[in-house]
Amino acid sequence: MDHFPLKRPHFFFTTAPLPCPYVSGRLERKIVTELNGSDADTLHEALSRAGFRRSHSIAYTPACPGCSACVPVRIVANGFSPDRTMRKVVRANGGLVARIVPARATADQFRLFARYQESRHSGGDMALMGFYDYRSMVEDSPIDTFIVEFRDSEGNLAAACLADRMSDGLSAVYSFFDPDLAARSLGTYMVLWLVEEARRLGLPYVYLGYWIAESRKMSYKTRYQPLEAFGPDGWKLLDVED
Repeated sequence: MDHFPLKRPHFFFTTAPLPCPYVSGRLERKIVTELNGSDADTLHEALSRAGFRRSHSIAYTPACPGCSACVPVRIVANGFSPDRTMRKVVRANGGLVARIVPARATADQFRLFARYQESRHSGGDMALMGFYDYRSMVEDSPIDTFIVEFRDSEGNLAAACLADRMSDGLSAVYSFFDPDLAARSLGTYMVLWLVEEARRLGLPYVYLGYWIAESRKMSYKTRYQPLEAFGPDGWKLLDVED
C-alpha cells in the first residue's frame, strides 16, 4: 500500500449502530474521520486507497460487527471494455453534452436532484433534503471536487454527477438524473463517461464506492470489468464467482 506522510495526527471515531440501509435486519456502524487542514488531500488519498469513501468533509468506512458485505471497488480504466448493452447506452445518449463545472450548487441541479429523490428514493433521508442540504453535500469538500452536468440539445439538465479527482483516479461520489429518462440508463452512462475521462487524463482507476452482493441497488457494479476489490491483502481483481 502507498504511504502518505501526514503533518499531524488524525483521530478516528466509531458511530453508534443504526439500521443498515442496504441489507435488511442488520446494523451499520462506521469508522469516520474529518478531512480538514492543509493535508486534507493527502489524507483523502491515503484513506481512499484503503477503502474509505468521502461524504462532505468526512471520510468513512463500514465497521459492522459480523458483517463484511460492503466491498470497496474500483474500475481498471485502461482494461475496461463496454459490453453490448453499454454500447447501446452510449448511443442512446449521444446527443447529450457533458460539461465539467465547479462544485457549486445551483437551483437547476437541485430541482433535478429533488425530482430524482422523489421518484427513486421517496422513503429515504435524502428525499427530505432542502436546497441548503444539497448545497452542503456539493460544496462542503476540502479536496478537488467537481460536477459533470449532462445537458440535451436545448440546454435542459438531464443528469449530473458529483465526483472527486485524485492522483490515481476519479471517484464517483453521487449521481442523479431525470426520472422521465430512466429508460436511457443515465446512471450507467455517467459511469462510462467517468471511465473515458479517467483514460483521457491518464488516470488508472474509477472508484465506485461499495459493492454489496446482497443489495440490488449496489450489486450492479460488477458489470464494469475488470473491477478491483479492496480486502485484507489490498486491491485485487474481483472474482464475482468467488
